[in-house]
Amino acid sequence: MRLALVVNPESGRRRAPVVADHASSRLVRAGHSTQLIEGADGASSRRLLSQAIGAGIDGVVVVGGDGALHEVLDLVAGTDLLLGLVPAGTGNDTARSLGIPTKDVDAAIDIVLAGHVRTIDLARTGTTEVATVIASGFDSKVNERANDMTWPRGNMRYNLAIVAELRSFEPLPFTLILDGAVVEREAMLVAVGNGPSFGGGLRICEGAVMDDGLLDVVVINPVSKAKLLRVFPQLYRGTHVALPEFERHLVREVTLSSPGIVAYGDGERLGPLPLTAAVRPGALHVIAPPGSP
Repeated sequence: MRLALVVNPESGRRRAPVVADHASSRLVRAGHSTQLIEGADGASSRRLLSQAIGAGIDGVVVVGGDGALHEVLDLVAGTDLLLGLVPAGTGNDTARSLGIPTKDVDAAIDIVLAGHVRTIDLARTGTTEVATVIASGFDSKVNERANDMTWPRGNMRYNLAIVAELRSFEPLPFTLILDGAVVEREAMLVAVGNGPSFGGGLRICEGAVMDDGLLDVVVINPVSKAKLLRVFPQLYRGTHVALPEFERHLVREVTLSSPGIVAYGDGERLGPLPLTAAVRPGALHVIAPPGSP
């Protein structure tokens, strides 16, 4: 196959280019041809990938995390191109949701070489495609705060932003339109999941299935700050679904509104609410392990 390898040079603490070189070597030894796409920024990577698609390729392999995938997702969605993932980022939630190892590069490359294809849905908002979760509320406010911080790096910055945001946070008024039905809530957050997790394994939309033709809308109704901190670790296990404050809806389309709140998708800033997201069934052909979740 003719494959374009899209690499974010900043992913994985700038480890991604080394991973991409290794992946390219293995793919070439297996008889594939590869073209490295490594732009100076997301816009240049998109331009180079668009040119490669126009010249004729069979698939795209993203070497990076959810952000690197998000940058090029709309170029691949709705086409016959195959998408492979070699995780080399911070979150890697798309790979995690598909059963692709996030800490074993060669195992991930083995999956690409095996070539088993699975067709999954995406969430579409405007012209933007989202593979994992659209987040709004407490978590998006934490993201906004973390993005304004220059120290420390990595997950510790996010943890500090959580503590800082929690000091002044109050439940937010949300208006949701769920397949045409209007629901009004005060909530800590509202998440729309095509897949179950975001933020490096936080399973906020536990139970979401990436190929069921539906989006999971999760509402965390008001809880005390002490309880929010106490139950936060449950998000990594998905056991928060048993909490009385947990509310879940399955929809094909949802509109989120809350004054002054922005949304994030695949960990990237989408923009201020209101925002409408609709499921796009079978939009992406991914190379994943057989029997993946």
